[in-house]
Amino acid sequence: MSDNIQIENPNVEFVKPCNLCPYMKKITLKKIFDCLKNETNEIKIGDNIAARARRSVQRMAEIGR
Repeated sequence: MSDNIQIENPNVEFVKPCNLCPYMKKITLKKIFDCLKNETNEIKIGDNIAARARRSVQRMAEIGR
């Protein structure tokens, strides 16, 4: 995903992962936009996993401040 987004946004510096899944290169900004706009491809996870993931995202956001 980062490669596709980097091409579409050459003036933005992205931190790239060290290991890239080959399927991630199939993700584009248009596909993300369409998914969000049409509310498709929903993934359901358990509350315990969601809570742990939420904590991780909150910690990352705090580091970026």
